[in-house]
Amino acid sequence: MTTTTRGSTSAIDRFFRITERGSTVGTEIRGGLVTFFTMSYIIVLNPLIIGTVQSGTGQFLGGGDKPNLALVAAATALVAGVMSILMGVVANFPLALAAGLGLNAVVAYSIAKLPDMSWPDAMGIVVLEGLVILVLVATGLRQAVFRAVPLELKTAISVGIGLFIAFIGLVDSGFVRVPTPASTPVELGIHGSLGSWPLMVFVVGLFTAIILMVRKVNGAILIAIVSATVLALVVELVGDLGSRSDENPGGWSLAVPHWPSGGIVATPDFSLVGQFSLFGSLQSITALAVILLVFSLVLADFFDTMGTMVAVGGEAGLLDKEGTPPGATRILVVDSLAAAAGGAGSVSSNTAYIESASGVGDGARTGLASVVTGVAFLLATFLSPLVELVPFEAATPALVVVGFLMFTQITGINWRNYEVAIPAFLTIVLMPFTYSITVGIGAGVIMFVVLKLALGKVREIHAFMWITSALFVVYFLLGPIKAWLGI
Repeated sequence: MTTTTRGSTSAIDRFFRITERGSTVGTEIRGGLVTFFTMSYIIVLNPLIIGTVQSGTGQFLGGGDKPNLALVAAATALVAGVMSILMGVVANFPLALAAGLGLNAVVAYSIAKLPDMSWPDAMGIVVLEGLVILVLVATGLRQAVFRAVPLELKTAISVGIGLFIAFIGLVDSGFVRVPTPASTPVELGIHGSLGSWPLMVFVVGLFTAIILMVRKVNGAILIAIVSATVLALVVELVGDLGSRSDENPGGWSLAVPHWPSGGIVATPDFSLVGQFSLFGSLQSITALAVILLVFSLVLADFFDTMGTMVAVGGEAGLLDKEGTPPGATRILVVDSLAAAAGGAGSVSSNTAYIESASGVGDGARTGLASVVTGVAFLLATFLSPLVELVPFEAATPALVVVGFLMFTQITGINWRNYEVAIPAFLTIVLMPFTYSITVGIGAGVIMFVVLKLALGKVREIHAFMWITSALFVVYFLLGPIKAWLGI
């Protein structure tokens, strides 16, 4: 039995190159679980975004005149699980996938709500987006554009994403909030103070993660998440704080931590899968409008994954001298399939998650971590009540810690060379300030081209940088363009 176990472990080691990348099977399993717990919020959050919006035909996702959040949650976890496993097996990269935040809001509020647009029609547009990106990857165009981006801009993308996910963690936990009188854009906690028990749970979780990480304790991030969740359960049991709202600012974000009364196991319903119409949207809007909608989704998804895989690869020490991760083409192929799969599963475009960096920060270096994350998502289709135990306040300290780790790459930028420093600066600051990875990358690319042009260094501008900057200009002007076309 011992021989068989060693042989199996050795086969897994060889397939995923675990020892070669300086990791262990145990570390990969732990890292995959850390990534899952850090991004498992999407199982709850995605239904709240796309499951509560009526389409242009007056129907909620899945049909009917009432939201069916359990239905959306099951499909969300299913697609995330399958695509994360595929990423691990095909690309051998520690990158998990799930329904993209931001993209799901675009699908819900900018596509599905259009007059006469149904949810299957809207999801058909998402499938088209995924197929278009797959063609771009197959022809090598997506990779060529990626290689054309200067190394220091790629570094800025990693740093910017680090700030972005740290900001997400601070906002989702309620540590940073929009003040009620709106006298300032944001403020600390509740009226400038940490005046609630959930915020104290966040602080305890953050301090725990930082102290354990500095002391080089294995599994520091996962230990911090589990510890904070247990503390949250105790606090809620004693205090009965409830959900956070305008009337109850001291409540919990996303999920109230309490043991589910109906048990932790529920039979999933996957009937949403396959509810899409590839060209059904052409019956409610014009072909030009469909093209523009697909274009906007493609451009938003196109650079997000490229930036994410660089950021995760940089944190894992897996980038080559040009800032490209191993198997970049395979990573992008799986990501493209995930976009289409998200539409086919009626859960919006699936994309690579920057939260994967939390697992990498805990030691993950191979695709085995992604497989573990995927399996956890599949199990979560049955254990959705258990997943909902973890409030933002317990999970988000991991994002802040990983944000710091990614921010340390800022030393790779030559800040004395304004030609690259200013585009890098815009890339970094606009990601958190606009809550968009794509906007940060777009601003950096456009500024890089403008400065080179202004300095008469046209030959230093790669052809794809010209094309990319032009596309970003269109992207930033989509609103006026749509208004001009009457869309």
